Amino acid sequence: MKFSEGLDICPGVTALIGGGGKTGLMLTLADELKERGSVIICTTTRIYPPPGMPVLTDGDADDIAAALKEHGAICVGEHCGEKLGPAKLPVSRLAALADYVIAEADGAKGLPLKAHAEYEPVIPEGADVIYVVGADGIGKPIGEAAHRPELYADKLGVDAAHIVSPEDAASMVDYGSKALFNKAESPIDMENGRRFAAAFFGKTVIASLRNGEIYDIIAN
Repeated sequence: MKFSEGLDICPGVTALIGGGGKTGLMLTLADELKERGSVIICTTTRIYPPPGMPVLTDGDADDIAAALKEHGAICVGEHCGEKLGPAKLPVSRLAALADYVIAEADGAKGLPLKAHAEYEPVIPEGADVIYVVGADGIGKPIGEAAHRPELYADKLGVDAAHIVSPEDAASMVDYGSKALFNKAESPIDMENGRRFAAAFFGKTVIASLRNGEIYDIIAN
C-alpha cells in the first residue's frame, strides 16, 4: 500500500507536523501523488530545498502553473539563508493552482519527538493534519529524543530524564487525528507502534519510510 493511500491523502492541503520524518514523508507523498495530479510542496516554517525537485523561489501564479504543467510536482518557497521559507503566495492560493499541496508546518531539528510551543505549529486553514512520531524516540529520555525537551517534559508532568513510553508519545499529539508512527524497523518498534495506536484517539499508520513499507494501520 502507498503512504498516500494509508494516510488517506485527498486533494487539497495536507500539513505535516511532529517529530523527525516529515520531510521524508513530504517527498514520498509528492512522488506518489504526482501520478494522480499536480503537487506543490512547501513550508509554513523553514525547510531545506528538496534534492531532485524543481524549486521556484520567485515565481508568480503563472510561473507556478507553468512549472506544474511541465514537471507535475514542484517545491515553492522563498530563500531564507540556505533554507526555504514560506512561499510568496499564501497556501490557499497555492491550493488553487495544484491538486495537492503538502506543507511542512513545523520543525523538529531531526529529532523523533516534538513539543509545540504556543506559536507552533503553523497549520494552514482547512488543512488535513498528519502527526509524525519517530519510533526511535520511544524508550529514550526526553532530553535525548525530543525537540523542546523542557516543554515536552512539562506537558507530561515529568522531568527530562523520563523515559518516553508509547503512551506518552500518543498523549503529546495535539493536532490532527492521523499519526504516522515512522521508523518501525524491529519487533519492539512494532509493539511500541501498537501501544501508541491503542492510546491514540485517531488513526495510526505504523511504517518505515526508509524501507518504503507500511506494516499496520490501526484506527480507533
